[in-house]
Amino acid sequence: MRHIYFDHAATTATDPKIAKVMLEYMTSEFGNPSSIHYFGRKTRRAVAESRENVAALIGAEPEEVFFTSGGSESDNFALKGIAFANKGQGNHIITTSIEHHAVLHTCEWLEKKGFKVTYLPVDADGKVDIAAIKAAVTDKTILISVMFANNEVGTIEPIAEIGAFARQAGIYFHTDAVQAVGHTEINVKKLNIDLLSLSGHKLYGPKGMGALYIRRGVKIEPVQHGGVQERGMRAGTENVPGIVGLGLAARKAMAELVEENNRLTRLRDKLIYAIEAEIPAVKLNGHRQDRLPGNVNFSFSGIDGEPLLLNLDMQGIAASSGSACMAGSVEPSHVLLAMGLAPELAQSSLRLTLGRENTDDNIDTLLEILPKIVKKIRSLKNNC
Repeated sequence: MRHIYFDHAATTATDPKIAKVMLEYMTSEFGNPSSIHYFGRKTRRAVAESRENVAALIGAEPEEVFFTSGGSESDNFALKGIAFANKGQGNHIITTSIEHHAVLHTCEWLEKKGFKVTYLPVDADGKVDIAAIKAAVTDKTILISVMFANNEVGTIEPIAEIGAFARQAGIYFHTDAVQAVGHTEINVKKLNIDLLSLSGHKLYGPKGMGALYIRRGVKIEPVQHGGVQERGMRAGTENVPGIVGLGLAARKAMAELVEENNRLTRLRDKLIYAIEAEIPAVKLNGHRQDRLPGNVNFSFSGIDGEPLLLNLDMQGIAASSGSACMAGSVEPSHVLLAMGLAPELAQSSLRLTLGRENTDDNIDTLLEILPKIVKKIRSLKNNC
């Protein structure tokens, strides 16, 4: 059976050429970057080059990029680091109800430590209202954290407007851009972003590797202590193979960004149009235009998401019902509920996220299979 992968928002395969280079840094190029000898100098140069590649992808300076173990650590670093470094100025944080749990759970933890958090609602498309952000600000607000693009429905938030307001108001602005980096154009300077989280395994780099952009001059506390690595901001011997892999993935993503985004947008729109045309009683989740190039998310009235996924899997189609971090959960998506969907409709969602290896033939195969499965499940449910 041929298997087709439509779950790139959950993870991507490490590019084979990148994996090959990473292997060299696990074996022959194994030096510790903190060492002064030849082996250390060589890996130190590799780390520096990777930092430059990541910085170039998001329009930052290399010294503003700090390597982490991934998006969740970067989110924790940003929120906790800003909160504790600036608690003398205030204790209020603004975020949204549709953030990744790495942000939401960190905010909940900070509330236990005496911080106040405002969780703003979103509209039916998953967008936060800039007016609501402005209205939520108090003289104690020290941080606004809004994701660049939602991991479930793909909606891109009004980042430029939020950044411009936050900068004018003197409030730090963090964005979880894990789903967006490498998949849409980002310039942290133009967008007035103070902190940005990213992850390697979402852009064909290695798992367990990420970074946090921290604008020069931002007042932040390290959350991991020990050695002086990452200029004293993140202790621990550097994961050189992972850093090299992330740097190479960033460089390739930058080179292919425009062409690949145009290709994925065309495939995405083809899939959306066909599903709406061929399957009755469906609802597109997320903004129709302001969404990630490879994201398609639908709810199907009258069915449950789990049997839909299982039937697709039996036909060789890999997809998801939303965030991979919530796999196995029987609860409806917090994102879809926040967008106003009824629980039963939220539980009927299907997320299809496209990537480099997907083709028109893949889309055509899916469109042969999906309508039949939906019809079968609805028929069985109606006959119960």
